[in-house]
Amino acid sequence: MPKTVYVTMVAEVPLESQMNVIETARRYGDVVIGLLTDPARTKVDGVLHPNYQYRKRILENIAGVKEVVSQQNSDYLLSLRRLRPDYLICGDEWHGEVHSSHREEALAAMLEWRGQIIEIAYASGASDRLPVFDVVLGTTPTVRLRQLRRQLAGSGFVRVLEVHSPLSGLIVESIAAERDGRSVGFDAMWSSSLVDSTVRGKPDTEAVDHSARFAGINDLFEVTTKPLIYDADTGGRAEHFAFTVRSLERLGVSAVIVEDKIGLKRNSLLGNDVTQTRESVENFCHKISVGKAAQATGDFAIIGRIESFILNAGLDDALFRAREYVAAGADGIMIHSRSKEPDEIFAFCEKFRKADTETFLVAVPTSYSGVYEHELRARGINVVIYANHLLRAAYPAMMQVARAILENSRCREADSLCMSVDSILRLIPGTA
Repeated sequence: MPKTVYVTMVAEVPLESQMNVIETARRYGDVVIGLLTDPARTKVDGVLHPNYQYRKRILENIAGVKEVVSQQNSDYLLSLRRLRPDYLICGDEWHGEVHSSHREEALAAMLEWRGQIIEIAYASGASDRLPVFDVVLGTTPTVRLRQLRRQLAGSGFVRVLEVHSPLSGLIVESIAAERDGRSVGFDAMWSSSLVDSTVRGKPDTEAVDHSARFAGINDLFEVTTKPLIYDADTGGRAEHFAFTVRSLERLGVSAVIVEDKIGLKRNSLLGNDVTQTRESVENFCHKISVGKAAQATGDFAIIGRIESFILNAGLDDALFRAREYVAAGADGIMIHSRSKEPDEIFAFCEKFRKADTETFLVAVPTSYSGVYEHELRARGINVVIYANHLLRAAYPAMMQVARAILENSRCREADSLCMSVDSILRLIPGTA
């Protein structure tokens, strides 16, 4: 009777390292691949471009693979105990910190039925991750458009960072950090009207028109693959908002956030220090319904942004507006606050979630920056947007370098504040 050989994989694209594992596994018996599902993959390291069924078809057509089964998480145990394979074939990367606990659990499980674990070295120079700055596989507007909803359906939580240039987009695309024994990164990008206006030296009053911002998105999309959420300010007249929705959907943008104010747009964080006028509930609901009717697909999302806390209108007003906006067709609700503490956000989430567990909620913790993501997620927040941090970091750094040159009548003192010339030449492949 043939032996059963179990291999677990992600299989975003066929990599040399993965083929090396499969070829080794075939020597020991019938190969069964445990393929991480989309939700499991999202929890490990963000969203995939190919979905589970697509990846499954790829593996099923590789010679020697007998069966592909779904693996619901990255810790092996459920799949191993269900299949009780004779062998578990793994690459040697799981000796690292991120996978070490899974390794120990798998070793213990295989001993229960005297199974054997075989660890093999990945192919020389092979990697389980594609370096984004070296190889940009690219994507299509349709694939990118769908990603946000896929992420929300998978993990239920999306981490978003502001971008203001293709270079900042590459940072969001590639940056990762270790937290609690696993790699974490950003899931999506945010196109902020405040940031887009500021980098052009213009006030945040809708002075920069959408067509100019769309041109920037095209440049951004040439070098990135992650989904984008677009800040549309008030959205303008309902009739104009319909065209904005169609343009964004055509570009491959995943969602638009539109705020319930009218007149000359002023930044929300200014609160009642400046004159700000809210749109009537009836008119804003009409704008949402017009936008939804303009969509060509069900993948695009319209998110209503509620300014009740910004303008001191209170919790009841925020909840009433949220219910009405969802009834009008809003896919999500962004609840905004300029308070230094998240209390009113928590209060809104608690009451909103008692009546609605499906509509996704968006938070932008610029003012209440001390709150942790797990605190927001525990209260039903699905999307957290870090709305302007890359630009706020870049401007002081540029000012410091410019001042150092002026003060010293040369640039040597600025060298320690800058990346090296060699580094900038090698940052983007093809320059050097």
